[in-house]
Amino acid sequence: MRAVLDESQPIFQQIADMIRDDIIDREFKENEKVPSENELSQFYNINRATVRKGLQQLLDENLIYKRRGIGMFVKEGARESLVKERQKQYVQDYIKPLLDEGNRLGLNVDSIIQLMKEETK
Repeated sequence: MRAVLDESQPIFQQIADMIRDDIIDREFKENEKVPSENELSQFYNINRATVRKGLQQLLDENLIYKRRGIGMFVKEGARESLVKERQKQYVQDYIKPLLDEGNRLGLNVDSIIQLMKEETK
């Protein structure tokens, strides 16, 4: 998890995003415990209610589950779900604009792929 929070977005959102990233990066595996409200609030020196709101977002998205008196854990299939969602977003944010601009410049898909291959060398 990142050690620094910033003002780019609400803190509870940053907490949820960091845990999502850690699930994708396999820092937290399926059925593995995620940090508690207390741990996160102490680590970041923030209000527990703020942390709770971030964790609640993950609960609502069905990415983690709560075991009363024990803690919160990564739900089975959470990583797969997150990866699929990020892939869809990647297409919207990067691939479609890339193809649209390539089209405007007279580049077909094969030309764009060739340019990408050249850039990775």
